Amino acid sequence: MNADFWHGKWQRNEIGFHEGRPNHFLVKHADRLEAGAGSRVFLPLCGKTRDIAWLMGRGARVAGAELNRGAIEQLFAELELAPEVTAAGPLERFSAAGIDIFVGDVFALTPAHLGPVDAIYDRAALVALPADVRRRYAGHLRGLTGGARQLLISYEYDQSLAKGPPFSVQAREIHALYGADYQVQELETAPVERGLKGLSEVVERIWQLTPRGD
Repeated sequence: MNADFWHGKWQRNEIGFHEGRPNHFLVKHADRLEAGAGSRVFLPLCGKTRDIAWLMGRGARVAGAELNRGAIEQLFAELELAPEVTAAGPLERFSAAGIDIFVGDVFALTPAHLGPVDAIYDRAALVALPADVRRRYAGHLRGLTGGARQLLISYEYDQSLAKGPPFSVQAREIHALYGADYQVQELETAPVERGLKGLSEVVERIWQLTPRGD
């Protein structure tokens, strides 16, 4: 997936990945992040997700990364916040009280620009990436955040029947990507209502990733 693919999706408003309400798994399992009021939660490839407003409503501070500038302009408009826009290396930082979103290539984001985070919430980032990028991404997040605890959502379906994104990421791959550095626990599995990409048999899983040694 290249940048033009995602910019085109936003330009054409082909954003079926955008949920119009906070994610049901997040609402149910957010306490697993151990990110109370004042904690900072990082959302990679965040788009304009409603999960940001929900987390902020709980008192969390939010950091995010998103490729498309228009998505973040829409996000701040929907939050009714006027961002301060500054440079962060090759990225742009959109900031307001309790929120910092970095616009550009997530792989260009550095720990110095991101700053400390207490937890990661990954709803639509890992599954947006093809297989040859996912290992690099998982390692990049560890380096960015010092191995912060995570909630991760994945999909499973017969990849031969449909192209991603979102891609099918099997449980064994989750363990292979994260198991060396995290205790990997599956919290819940549920069928995707109304299916996905025209497929009726799609499973959604939420995982808790706890740094080893915690």
